[in-house]
Amino acid sequence: MLLTMGSSLLLIMAWVMWLTGLPGCGKTTIAKKVRSQLQEKGIAVKILQLDEIRRAITPVPRYTEEERDIVYASLAYMGYLLAEAGVNVIIDATANRRRYRDLARRLVPNFAEVFIRAPLSVCMEREAERAAEFSPKGIYKKAGAEKAPVPGVNVAYEEPLAPEIEVDTTTMNPEEAAGYIAERALELFSAHAGR
Repeated sequence: MLLTMGSSLLLIMAWVMWLTGLPGCGKTTIAKKVRSQLQEKGIAVKILQLDEIRRAITPVPRYTEEERDIVYASLAYMGYLLAEAGVNVIIDATANRRRYRDLARRLVPNFAEVFIRAPLSVCMEREAERAAEFSPKGIYKKAGAEKAPVPGVNVAYEEPLAPEIEVDTTTMNPEEAAGYIAERALELFSAHAGR
């Protein structure tokens, strides 16, 4: 895809961005806003939202380590296949272990890890109020009462070591965070095709 920026043409190669962060940090809201901002620039983007896809892969999820391995490997491979077919992808998934995101990095030549940073206390407040379409409700309450496995509470969340993009949602609102991510994506995934 060619995109005009000022007096130069940019070649946009298909890419995958994985938005990771604790549940409730704002991944889904930001992913939708990034897609919208890129679409305004003529760049088509497909969002792979884990909680929606999980309904097909594991209709009755148990959230075990083995199940997470399968679900996240499937998600990484879907991203790879779409990018190979020329579709830009945003993966909206916590992916609590680095190895899940690292698999996608190994599979996809044009890959970026995007860390949506927010403290656990803020994520817990947001999660209690969110009206996400596919996400399970009340996960932080369940972590305490039912000992359900929740990243950052009773299951480890491994922060990215060197994300290509990082935003802090305690200092940026969703629109600002999305704008920054979209701008960085254009920088990361664009190659000059002419002057």
